[in-house]
Amino acid sequence: MDEENLVSANNLSVYQQGNLVLADINFKVSKGEFLYLVGKTGSGKSSLLKMLYGALPVNDGSLVVCQKDMKAIKNSEIPLLRRKLGIVFQDFQLLMDKNVMENLSFVLEATEWKDAQKIKNKCLEVLTAVDLVSKATKMPHQLSGGEQQRLAIARALINDAELILADEPTGNLDPETSIEIVKLLRSLSSIGKGVVMASHDFYVIQKFPARMLYCQDGKVIEKSVLV
Repeated sequence: MDEENLVSANNLSVYQQGNLVLADINFKVSKGEFLYLVGKTGSGKSSLLKMLYGALPVNDGSLVVCQKDMKAIKNSEIPLLRRKLGIVFQDFQLLMDKNVMENLSFVLEATEWKDAQKIKNKCLEVLTAVDLVSKATKMPHQLSGGEQQRLAIARALINDAELILADEPTGNLDPETSIEIVKLLRSLSSIGKGVVMASHDFYVIQKFPARMLYCQDGKVIEKSVLV
């Protein structure tokens, strides 16, 4: 398998509840690449992302994610794959009864980290990356929307993810905060991580041009880099 490509889709079809949503999808995502997945609500963006992280099965075509054949992957192997992925949702999906540090340490403990000092150091490392160290003991409800999304990105980074999948990460944020979140995601691609960001926020897309996959009328059309 091509180790430079974090995602390789060939003649892929996406089904949701038995209905064909997208057909004949062909694209690759390489290390250090930032890619927009664009389209109207209901166009299939989220369904395609779900296929990338193993929440929807591959029936037609082929899909390889982080060197894993998603057509052949077993259910028991999906948690191991997801350690290589960082998934960021529009609604943050934080643990509201745990503070910022605990939201991160919980992930490490769930993936069999044992050493308390190493856990603390790793949490501080990713909080530094998203500029949230000063909020380490705050509860999620004490954070702004942008801070909650930065915490969600920190959580996505905590296991040294190779590929970040962000599903409408600016959907609940004001324009200024949205720009800060996209800057942060773009900075991750600059250090070698692949980033796929689903969005229909054309204000952000125009401000930070990049290669696009456009979901429309059951097809995925690749657009050239907008620079």
